[in-house]
Amino acid sequence: MIIINKKGTLNYNNKLYKCTYGKNGFTKNKTEGDKKTPEGIFSLGKLFVRTDKIKKLKTNFHINSINKKMTWLDDPTNKNYNTLINTNGSQSEKLHRKDNLYDIILIIKYNTNPVIPYKGSAIFMHIMDNNHKPTKGCIGLKINDFMEILSTLKINDKIKILNKI
Repeated sequence: MIIINKKGTLNYNNKLYKCTYGKNGFTKNKTEGDKKTPEGIFSLGKLFVRTDKIKKLKTNFHINSINKKMTWLDDPTNKNYNTLINTNGSQSEKLHRKDNLYDIILIIKYNTNPVIPYKGSAIFMHIMDNNHKPTKGCIGLKINDFMEILSTLKINDKIKILNKI
């Protein structure tokens, strides 16, 4: 189990890692665009990797290679809200980015079954900004820490996000 708290600490296998989370903290009542990280216990989903940049990633997860058309749809009025789509458009959350934030993405299964419009979308674990800036609701990790965690993390493991120290 991965445990995250409001001190910006991720605990996995009795080791502590620095992490970032939503700019506006945590919430039990997430809404689209609130820049908050949802509280609760969640399953983990698919792993997406920029395989053109990350060459040797040891993991128990199947690696899905990120391409330029991959987008996570965050428009709550769209029937494909909170899902991965392929598009040439610029809307939503493009996975293929110029910065390194989405070089590795592990989906956190929040608002996925069923998907409820306006309840929040695109909740990921991804690479932390170099300046340790808060996220829009995701969990950010240093790349080496993320790769270390992924080397032993199991597909059936859970993530517990707490608004506690």
